[in-house]
Amino acid sequence: MPYIKREDRLKFEKSLEALPLIKNEGELNYLFTKICIAYINQHGLSYANINDVMGALSGCDKEFYRRVAVNYENSKIAENGDVY
Repeated sequence: MPYIKREDRLKFEKSLEALPLIKNEGELNYLFTKICIAYINQHGLSYANINDVMGALSGCDKEFYRRVAVNYENSKIAENGDVY
């Protein structure tokens, strides 16, 4: 899960603020890929580290769905009616 201590978040804030406008899904994917490669470069290429990256991406996917997509889908159900 993305919930790290507040003081641990500070080291990432300047980098996040410095990101240019992400124009499309290709650029977003590029950034995710570069972060994953940086993790592997820092920690070494191993099954465990590959698993760390894949697990983080999977957890991020699920948490984003839970926190963002579900709310969006529920608002569309309320707006347009349910199909079930």
